[in-house]
Amino acid sequence: MLNELGHFALILALAVAIVQTVVPLIGAHRRWPGWMAVAEPAANAQFLLIAFSFAALTHAFVTSDFSLRLVMQNSHSLKPMLYKITGVWGNHEGSMLLWVLIVALFGASAAWFGGALPSTLKARVIAVQGAIGVAFLAFLIFTSNPFLRLAEPPLDGNDLNPLLQDPGLAFHPPFLYLGYVGLSMAFSFAVAALIEGRVDAAWGRWVRPWTLAAWVFLTIGIALGSWWAYYELGWGGFWFWDPVENASFMPWLIAAALLHSAIVVEKRESLKSWTILLAIVAFGFSLIGAFITRSGIITSVHAFATDPERGVFLLWITAIFMGGALTLFAARAEALSSRGVFSLVSRESMLVLNNILLAVAAFVVFVGTIWPLISELAFDRKLSVGEPFFNMAFTPFFVGLGLALPVGAMMAWKRAKLGRVMRQLMPAMILAVAVLALVFALQTGRSALGPIGLMLGTWLVAGAATDLWARTGRSGAGRLLRLPRNDYGRVTAHAGLGVTVAGIAAMLAWQSEDIRVMQEGDSLTLAGYDITLDSVERIQGPNYISTTGHVTLSRNGREIGQLNPEKRFYPVARMPTTEAGIDNGIMRDVYVVIGDPQDAGGWAFRSYVKPLANWIWGGAILMAIGGALSLSDRRYRVAAGARRTPTPNKGQGVPAE
Repeated sequence: MLNELGHFALILALAVAIVQTVVPLIGAHRRWPGWMAVAEPAANAQFLLIAFSFAALTHAFVTSDFSLRLVMQNSHSLKPMLYKITGVWGNHEGSMLLWVLIVALFGASAAWFGGALPSTLKARVIAVQGAIGVAFLAFLIFTSNPFLRLAEPPLDGNDLNPLLQDPGLAFHPPFLYLGYVGLSMAFSFAVAALIEGRVDAAWGRWVRPWTLAAWVFLTIGIALGSWWAYYELGWGGFWFWDPVENASFMPWLIAAALLHSAIVVEKRESLKSWTILLAIVAFGFSLIGAFITRSGIITSVHAFATDPERGVFLLWITAIFMGGALTLFAARAEALSSRGVFSLVSRESMLVLNNILLAVAAFVVFVGTIWPLISELAFDRKLSVGEPFFNMAFTPFFVGLGLALPVGAMMAWKRAKLGRVMRQLMPAMILAVAVLALVFALQTGRSALGPIGLMLGTWLVAGAATDLWARTGRSGAGRLLRLPRNDYGRVTAHAGLGVTVAGIAAMLAWQSEDIRVMQEGDSLTLAGYDITLDSVERIQGPNYISTTGHVTLSRNGREIGQLNPEKRFYPVARMPTTEAGIDNGIMRDVYVVIGDPQDAGGWAFRSYVKPLANWIWGGAILMAIGGALSLSDRRYRVAAGARRTPTPNKGQGVPAE
């Protein structure tokens, strides 16, 4: 009965979403307060209905209700409770239900926290968010119903994909979806502003916290996925330039550009057209990501569905929303004229440069991701675009961004003096160059990637510290505690980027690797570490069988730790997985993997020493903390300061209420 109620709640949510879309838009156009007021209760009702439906599906997974086809295909009675719950979104239908739940959550959040928004803008934002809900609820109900019943339920299920039965990947999709779908709010604000015919400083302030929240969630989601790939897949890497990885990275890049561009709109009322376009494109890349993972055009552990019919439906959703928004953008171009003027040497100019580099970097990733598909469809040629292309094409733009970031952060608005800024940054520059020279002197016969990466990371971290200190003025350390949280958030995020860059460079440049067959009792020496395979045993897990190696790690005759790499086999799914044994450290990871038994005896055994590996995810954590600090600043909370009614430009359309 609960399953039927969950299904009915989804259908009712679709009807409510249609009302949420149509009635407030008409009310805002006609200036009918009663019709505009429908937006808030409709958004709340849609969220509550979808939340009930999601709870009903979760209950089915927790209780192992195999009368639901989705539970049968993605769960098992012996599965640990954590993975029963995460099995809800570890499949196509359940993940789409999570998607529409988050769409409704953001729509309801606009109702809860948008009290200071002009009534017409608020109604239109919630209505556009409702339209997104209509599209994806229709997709869910008509092509991906999670509540389909089985006429003859089996005694047990087929189990969840073993690769997804991991704590890191359990929390990766919710954070990723909060980022993906969170960008729908920036899209809704952009479309609502285009309908009204006005983009001003207040709009820039309203859209920033929503974009910032989405960017923070996306940062956490990408970092969790990268961390999972590092320790779970056993290949020793953290990023493969997989099409689905790229599908999350492209919105992250565009959202970062949108955050910086919105600052210019807020402070100087410039870059209006560009900011609106970024808001549309950021959500557009999220839709493209949904299409890539659910259309069957790729084969990946990240891919949820292989049904082309679903892919066509998603393609229509993308075309309608992107095409409609871009058409409206073209029609309203005259209303997006900028007021502010600025010199070539100014913070505005540096933010423009920042935007260009981020946008071009995202375009490079997009071309590399989509080109094999275009080549196969248009030219009937199978091509593979991998790591070498992305490293060569993407890296120069990101290096340029890293070099420009500390300089731009310290420039004055409208007109700045480059010499003065560079004098302030001179200690940071000297430190970065010193690190470059030192690393070059210490390494022999290696590539320039490591020294340049550490130099760039040092430049970003030291530049962020210099930026923070410069804002204290003559007050010195006493003013540090009185600085706005937004300042702390910005420098923390910039420093986090520097830490990540240094970690990536060091790991790629200086990693040591050894691959061999090892017997019990064998030892090897790698980068000064002694690694001994003491024994191998077979262990029965809750729903898997594990071949577990017991490894002793020592250095200079002193034991450092015990590692337990595993090769697991899941009998129900008939799939193996790899669990790496990792000795984590601030300056390095020692990483070992046990493979299959060999015909001549022994086991395949891989070992790595990875310098600064944890800096990659430590930097991502710092970036997320920086975003959260900025979001907590009272000046940039949702609709803060929005009660100030700006004076519209001549010909800008209807003024705000």
